[in-house]
Amino acid sequence: MAVLPRKTRPEDWKPVGVSELEINALQVVHATEHLSVIAGPGAGKTELLAQRAAYLLQTETAPNPRRILAISFKRDAAKNLAMRVRQRCNQSHAQRFDSMTFDAFAKSLIDRFGQSLPQHWRPRPDYDIIFPNKQYYQKFLDSNTNIKNITAEYFIQNCLVRKPLPLDGWCKSTQFITKSFWHWSLHEGKKSALSFPMIVQLAELLLRVNPILCDVLRLTYSHLFMDEFQDATDIQYNLVRTAFQDAETVITAVGDNKQRIMGWAMAMDDSFATFEEDFGAKRISLSNNYRSSPDLVRIQNILAKALDTRSAEPISKTSQTFGDKSCVILNFSNPAFEAKWLAGFVMSEMKTHSLGPRDFVLLVRQKADQYADILEPAFMNTGIPLRNESGTVGGVMLQDLVVEPASELILAILRLAMTVPVSQHWVICQEEFFRIRGVISDDEISQIRLAQELDAFARQLNTDYPQPPKSNEMSRSIVNHVINFVGRDRIIADYPAYEKGGWLENILDSVAQHLWRSSDGYTEWQSALDAYEGRHAVPLMTIHKSKGLEYHSVIFIGLDDDAWWSFPSNQFEATAGLFVAFTRAKQRVLFTYCAQRGTKTKIAPLYRLLKESGVKTFIVPDQ
Repeated sequence: MAVLPRKTRPEDWKPVGVSELEINALQVVHATEHLSVIAGPGAGKTELLAQRAAYLLQTETAPNPRRILAISFKRDAAKNLAMRVRQRCNQSHAQRFDSMTFDAFAKSLIDRFGQSLPQHWRPRPDYDIIFPNKQYYQKFLDSNTNIKNITAEYFIQNCLVRKPLPLDGWCKSTQFITKSFWHWSLHEGKKSALSFPMIVQLAELLLRVNPILCDVLRLTYSHLFMDEFQDATDIQYNLVRTAFQDAETVITAVGDNKQRIMGWAMAMDDSFATFEEDFGAKRISLSNNYRSSPDLVRIQNILAKALDTRSAEPISKTSQTFGDKSCVILNFSNPAFEAKWLAGFVMSEMKTHSLGPRDFVLLVRQKADQYADILEPAFMNTGIPLRNESGTVGGVMLQDLVVEPASELILAILRLAMTVPVSQHWVICQEEFFRIRGVISDDEISQIRLAQELDAFARQLNTDYPQPPKSNEMSRSIVNHVINFVGRDRIIADYPAYEKGGWLENILDSVAQHLWRSSDGYTEWQSALDAYEGRHAVPLMTIHKSKGLEYHSVIFIGLDDDAWWSFPSNQFEATAGLFVAFTRAKQRVLFTYCAQRGTKTKIAPLYRLLKESGVKTFIVPDQ
């Protein structure tokens, strides 16, 4: 991929790595004002932000030494955006682009400056990061004799993280519960115990009481990008508003309200409207869809209009493959036959259309484990592994584990050392290794020395472990070898989330366990590492975990009342969930229904929408 020179005039700049951008996208790239960008499925949101970063850096519209801050909601999304910027810019420019999650941004502020918070809000420096469930909050409520008849669910939704923290603490009697919880979390244990939403709240308060720190952020970042902005919570938005409102920092917020399915996680009702009002942002819509076929886009538009009547009609930029069979509803007599039929269907489609297992995805609304119990044996009988991405390894969800920075680093070095040399493996390892060791682009001598060190380590690792691990102990030994070589302290410094609460050790234990399990039955490393990543398995996941992903064919299992039990109380979010599931597909969508799992009375509006879209229902006879 060609990379533009270090500097170019704005009028001479052209997109890098793509043939062209639609007119509205080019307007976003060149913008000098706050923008609210409504970009539907397949519009190329990540590519748009990468091109905008390239333009700002290469034309010095973002003047050196100022930086660009990009905030995403998922680690893999943040990493993907950073990678694209590196591919489109020279290294000196890419080093001025900071891509991170909301949680990482807030945590970096607390870790560096948290001790300047007022005493009653100040966490201990060695605080633990917690991932609390309802039982955790219920334990607190039960232990406080002054709190009566308050459920954990009510406490989470109404008391915990809805509003900014008051500087002097709460004084109203109605806020006693919240005050008690914060005191309990910050001061009563051996260590302070904070969830990421609590860290975001503390970071917002930190900026409020330290205007100089606010000024530093504003002077550091000339531009701010916010991806998937429809998922922003009130407390996350409050942090951005406190940091950058009335500043010169230019903000670009990108997302799609029709994909707002995080209400359960307290996402704002309409983050774009609030942002536009507070910052005077201009709204721009993108209309091209580079993912889905014309017939799927036609159906998407009908679903979109049900969510937002103002929704612009998208234009498909791909070819048509299946025509009127692009989307159907299949009725099955029982789950066992459904599983057998789907496994056979996937195998047949793979042969007919030269597709791989990762071209398909099985989506469910919730409780993927329950579906996996029936689906996994059926797929295994056809010779195609099914991978439940919602399954856990050492308490870490599999889909999250494989994108953990430590996991990705270990995998990259193992591929370099244990498999047939591929230039891509060397480039990935070298970039990560140089960055973690703090070697800059102009230090050629250090780069050569570290490259030699990496090569020598890879050769020795191959000699010490010629075959995949046969035990969890051996697997952990391999993991330790890699981590000790890179430098545990350096990894923690590069990924601050690993600094607290033993999170790094938890991840390393899970990596070792997963590597051992993935090696079962294999005598050579290539297959074991492929199994670690699930390269030759069909993924099974929930709708929420599918956001940002795309597949040739989407098979949605369980279009019934039991799976969509909350539909009557929140039709918008449920319909948005259907929209998200549907829009992961490039060429084909199959919905399945099985009467043994539940009726379809409550979700009749969803069936009406699909019928209106021309989607036909077929009964699959037992064989």
